[in-house]
Amino acid sequence: MKALITGATKGIGKAIAIKLWQNGYDLALIARNQKELESLREELLSTGRTVLIYAADCADKNEVYGFLNQLDKDFGFVDVLVNNVGAFLPGSMLDEDDEVFEKQQQLNLNSSYYISKFFGKKMRSAKRGHIFNICSVASKMPVKNGGSYSVTKAAMLSLNHVLRQELAPHNVKVTAFLPGSTKTSSWEGTTIPDEKFVQPEDIAETLFTILNLSKGVNVDEVLITPLDF
Repeated sequence: MKALITGATKGIGKAIAIKLWQNGYDLALIARNQKELESLREELLSTGRTVLIYAADCADKNEVYGFLNQLDKDFGFVDVLVNNVGAFLPGSMLDEDDEVFEKQQQLNLNSSYYISKFFGKKMRSAKRGHIFNICSVASKMPVKNGGSYSVTKAAMLSLNHVLRQELAPHNVKVTAFLPGSTKTSSWEGTTIPDEKFVQPEDIAETLFTILNLSKGVNVDEVLITPLDF
């Protein structure tokens, strides 16, 4: 089995990469930082297994299609796609520069659109595959001081629903994750104790459980939040 994970070197993406690797998946990992990708590959790599890494800015459409076309040649069919790359830029939507919204739109929505179309067509033809979209609780309810982020994550959830509608008749599964406060780099410097957060490993464990459910079932959405934040 083969999996592609975007935003793979930190937080949720890294936890999913490790979990799938531990369970026999070959991996293609996408992130901006080449050194972090190389470090993760060294952490995972063992004889007879494949870990391909691609350094690309997923906010740049040309770079996205560049690595997609190369990955198609190097890796072939992808059984599992995890659209995890994203950005949270806090601030008031009314007062921010347009670029704050545009960057989040490019990362949180556009990249997932391009990548899902590219591999969604292949999954449709093969009549198998699973797409996971790492959305947010902000997909359902705007978060304070995160207006543009909330707009883009709401759009990502809508993208998830459209993909599910179009791919379900072709035996392809699509699942949205809606995490609440998760201990990732976006919380760096906080004094809130770790145990108050959702852990990236919680999402990875849940995703792997979903992958092992029966053939005829689809988990549409996973809402996973801290018990008492």
